[in-house]
Amino acid sequence: MLAAVAALLLAPMVHAAPPLARATRAVTDEMGRRIEVPVQVRRVVSLAPNVTDILYSIGAGARIAGVTDFTATPPGAAPKPNVGEPLEPSLERIVALKPDLVFASRTINRQETVESLEQLGIPVYVTDAHSVEDMLNSVRRVADLVGMGPAGEGLAARLEKRLEALRARLAGRPIKRVLFVVWEDPLITTGEHTFIADALRWAGARSVVRLQQDWPRLSLEEVVHLQPDDLIFPATSSGAVGDIARALRSRPGWRDLKAVRAGRVLLASDAINIPSPQLVDAIEQLARKLHPAAFAAAEPSPALAAGTDGR
Repeated sequence: MLAAVAALLLAPMVHAAPPLARATRAVTDEMGRRIEVPVQVRRVVSLAPNVTDILYSIGAGARIAGVTDFTATPPGAAPKPNVGEPLEPSLERIVALKPDLVFASRTINRQETVESLEQLGIPVYVTDAHSVEDMLNSVRRVADLVGMGPAGEGLAARLEKRLEALRARLAGRPIKRVLFVVWEDPLITTGEHTFIADALRWAGARSVVRLQQDWPRLSLEEVVHLQPDDLIFPATSSGAVGDIARALRSRPGWRDLKAVRAGRVLLASDAINIPSPQLVDAIEQLARKLHPAAFAAAEPSPALAAGTDGR
């Protein structure tokens, strides 16, 4: 099937003059895969929202030739040509956009997609962040790949400075025991070795769940036994935080949690779901909710520096 697709896509090139060879370099992606990428990367297709955000944050939004569904932010990405769903992007659309490089993510893209694109001659760099530090390294690597290494290094340094300031502000504060609710029914949370779990640690919290799976399922009985100090829902959850708290107080199991009875239900920014520069914004905002006394006289956190493409 793949051979047929390749033949169809490449048929118009059969009688054309052979393209000039481009200079390439060998790099290792975040899955440990050795790939050859052009020295000059001018057009990219981003199958991963985290990479889309990185590119806009360093001022390289104009390099993006296509994105997938559900790319709502940053605003400049919405009008970009669409190549389909992250799990099933259209190979034909991607090839038609003539990218020098495709960016993917291990968590939302399929290995089969990566392999199929590479068999069609398109290099794919796969990101795989398991911590906030991994996200910062992704910023540096993606920026280097598109020839904007200094911009990536500068952005990563600014983000690191904000994180260190946050660490200093929270020093000596008690660590909050929390449950991050990825999905409510079935109940899914975040595992010990995910970037969300690490983001919680930066915000002065620790997940009560210490499992190795990235996204483990739990029973309400287990949560009642663990009795977290706070419940944290992503802002994508339906309803305002007050509505969610009231609904939980009427549900079996949930109403047995001390956090629910005490109104310790918080919403985290949607940015906490994506290992991109905006993750630092989400960490700062969550820290303020978890430790309000530490920010009683604090100035608003600095906004993430806008990219040169107007973000």
